[in-house]
Amino acid sequence: MQQTPEERKIILDEMFQAFSIASEGAYAYVCDLKTDISRWSDEAVAYFNMPGTYMKHAGQIWGEHLHPEDRQRFHEDIEAILNGQVTSHDMQYRAMNADGDYVVCTCKGVALKDPEGNPNFFGGVIRNHGSHSHIDPVTGLRNQYGFFEELRSLTRVRKPCNVLMIGISRFSEINNVYGYAVGNRVLQTLARSLEKCMGDDGKVYRMDGARFALLSTVLSEEEFAVRYRERKADLVSGYIVDDNRYCLVTNGGMLRIDCFDVGEQAIYACLNYAYDESKDRQRGELVIFHNTINRESRKKLEMVHVIRDCIVDNCRGFYLCYQPIMDTETERLSGMEALIRWRDEKYGEVPPNDFIPIVEKDILFPKLGDWILRQAMLDGKKFLTRYPEFVMNVNLSYAQMEKADFARTVLDIIEETGFPASNLCLEITERCRLLDLDMLRGIITTLRSHGIRFALDDFGTGYSSISILRELPLDVVKIDREFVKDIEKDKHSMDTVEHISGLASVYGSHVCAEGIESAAMRDHLRKFSVNSLQGFYYSKPVPFDRFLEANIS
Repeated sequence: MQQTPEERKIILDEMFQAFSIASEGAYAYVCDLKTDISRWSDEAVAYFNMPGTYMKHAGQIWGEHLHPEDRQRFHEDIEAILNGQVTSHDMQYRAMNADGDYVVCTCKGVALKDPEGNPNFFGGVIRNHGSHSHIDPVTGLRNQYGFFEELRSLTRVRKPCNVLMIGISRFSEINNVYGYAVGNRVLQTLARSLEKCMGDDGKVYRMDGARFALLSTVLSEEEFAVRYRERKADLVSGYIVDDNRYCLVTNGGMLRIDCFDVGEQAIYACLNYAYDESKDRQRGELVIFHNTINRESRKKLEMVHVIRDCIVDNCRGFYLCYQPIMDTETERLSGMEALIRWRDEKYGEVPPNDFIPIVEKDILFPKLGDWILRQAMLDGKKFLTRYPEFVMNVNLSYAQMEKADFARTVLDIIEETGFPASNLCLEITERCRLLDLDMLRGIITTLRSHGIRFALDDFGTGYSSISILRELPLDVVKIDREFVKDIEKDKHSMDTVEHISGLASVYGSHVCAEGIESAAMRDHLRKFSVNSLQGFYYSKPVPFDRFLEANIS
């Protein structure tokens, strides 16, 4: 006899009480696998800032709290439970608490089956190791939790310091070729080398992966830079570990901390930004945050702190502007691109290029990305009655797409808003090459199967654009404005547009040209196989109400 939702809730509560009695200081949880409704302990809800004691889709919600490196393994483990492949769960991972700090947790659970042998309920306990896990077991150094603790201590006493993040490129190749035991020996030897380099002038911390943080209250920026260059030269010339030589390519980002009203997560986001600039664009040369230690970089650091608070506070101060995309042949509206903006009482109107490259390094960025998707779809629905064929373009960051449940999140937002999947186009950039190509292809294939389109933005600005076009199923190629700005007078620009259009057609992709600023540019582009046009000639990006009033045909 099938049980009613009320009857199942009674069973859920009774099971939760049983697990709570046996939890002995850990957090208890029970999930009804038939309804996907879970009950969690009040302590866990408060400590990890969960939505409530009773939750729908708790597995997805909890997955968002886990460290990005631990999420896929967690979701695979839970999927095995749901499929009936295994009946128990025993896993250690890092989870983010209400303060934005990661703590190490051990989760144990068991699946209970119904009379037919199908998974029915899933319950267990989560043990929070908290502040007891500040030592990295591989190197013996304090880990990133210890690093954040030190930052908090220094900011409390308002003591300036310099922080250098140094890491190894393609370290996974050492693990893959020589094995993890050798990889760990390389990390251990490197840790001792960095400690010797710092001596009594600072401390060394093992961060995630093959990255280390060096913190000093006595070394100047110049002295830190000299030590980085010395380490970089030593490592690339051939690093000896257990009588074997390894060439280690390093990257480095540095940040001065002399403003004390910002949180350690904002500091960490800025440090990651500088490090990634070194790795992705500067061939390992040391990058100091914004290449200057002055009032402007201090202002940006403070601004990132405020932005983080705004994201947590339901994306306060953020809004979307929209720019029309016009059909080349008819010059009628075929779509529009949603573009994020942020306005603050202290900082005024802040251009996205001033905050997006930094904020996307932050663990909170996917929350902002979800807000952008949801708001664009809600606004787009108001257009469907007038323009049923129009397409809403929304930009994605690789930070969103690296989430294990990204595709599911997009589909959930579509269901929540009622926006047609066939009217949505997600724009990716060449930076998405940082993701695993098979994973990226899987995301695109899954979402395209629901009717969602994909566009490659800023085509031609990076060395791997053609490779991405060849490897991924894409519906639209957007030609960067740099290639069309001189289209009226420069034959090279004309040839470039012609070749890009021809290349796109080979792979079955439509072409959109950005940066159209005049009728003459439009007329020249009509000579090529360009399907749509976008630029100031038609409209600057404007808030949705103004876009609606403009009645662009």
